[in-house]
Amino acid sequence: MTMTPAQIESYVDAAAAALELPLSPAHRPGVLRYFALAADFAALIEAVPLSMSAESAVHFSPVEPVEKEA
Repeated sequence: MTMTPAQIESYVDAAAAALELPLSPAHRPGVLRYFALAADFAALIEAVPLSMSAESAVHFSPVEPVEKEA
């Protein structure tokens, strides 16, 4: 489910208030934009069907990207 801009603003405002996190007016547009991006990523992942036997990874090890040669 994709969140509407109004839902994103409400969520960010509520989360900031709950965490007693001051949100500068100058930073607000960027926070809203990033949260919208993260919400879209979450919606994509939630759309992937999983079987009842699917298990989460025990350990995640990130790797550095490899530069492609031209």
